[in-house]
Amino acid sequence: MTTALVAQIRHHSRHLVRELGVLNSALPGIGLSSSAVHAIVEMGFEDGLTARDLSARLLLEKSTISRLVKSLIAKGLVNETPDPEDRRAKRLSLTPEGLARLDQINRLAVTRVSAALERATPREGDTIREGLRLYAGALAAARDDRTPPAPAIRTGYTPGLLGRIVTLHARYYSCLVGFGLPFEAKVAADMADFLPRLSNPANGTWWLDRDGDIVGGISIDGQDLGDGIAHLRWFILDPALHGSGLGNALLETALAHCRAQGFARVDLWTFHGLDAARALYETHGFTLAEEFTGTQWGKDMLEQRFSLTLT
Repeated sequence: MTTALVAQIRHHSRHLVRELGVLNSALPGIGLSSSAVHAIVEMGFEDGLTARDLSARLLLEKSTISRLVKSLIAKGLVNETPDPEDRRAKRLSLTPEGLARLDQINRLAVTRVSAALERATPREGDTIREGLRLYAGALAAARDDRTPPAPAIRTGYTPGLLGRIVTLHARYYSCLVGFGLPFEAKVAADMADFLPRLSNPANGTWWLDRDGDIVGGISIDGQDLGDGIAHLRWFILDPALHGSGLGNALLETALAHCRAQGFARVDLWTFHGLDAARALYETHGFTLAEEFTGTQWGKDMLEQRFSLTLT
């Protein structure tokens, strides 16, 4: 971790805190402190929280939470009732006035975030979301002195799989080689044709699950080439995970499927210049079988077919 990177992240963190109005005694347009707003939002997510619950969620000392809850009760925004399961605890809930204030908070927040995102491209919006998620997760992991869990390999169809894999392909190859709509449309159409065929045991798809987000995938089409040849398709990884070993894990999983299904050979199509991918393929025994100029991805490319003999 470089000193320059740490300094830049600190700078942007200070800027973000100021833009959000956290340094004010009361958030603009709300009239409540930042901690009070966060407490109301948490109670809006789950009714019946205790002071201990709020302390854990807001990362605030119990004494601070106690004063905060008392102030919200005094303002008529929160009620507390005895916990039937623990007489020492009180359950907290929003009053009608508290629910009205929650609605005000949510409407103002949606307006502010929407106005900011209107000044960003859809890709920048995704980057903002992912950056905030990663940074918050890294801060929490450092606080707890724990290592975030690695993405897990899942198999089969899940809602959003098609759209997410297509998006990963379109964005990566747009930046890398300038592929546009023809490439994206082809990936979408081919994969849409393939997914309904997953009921055939020769076919398989695997994807990386990171906290519910699909960050990579690979598929084996065991039908379209015939003659005992498996087609390795739609192998993609979020660029942030390059070098993590997860691409290798996906490829090993797909090849294990091919061996279990008794395929004699596995073929894949790619193009010249993807050196890291080629090195990974060759590590697993693939060899360059064919090279030709083609336009299947929307522009002239030196296309390549790699092949792996299994038997």
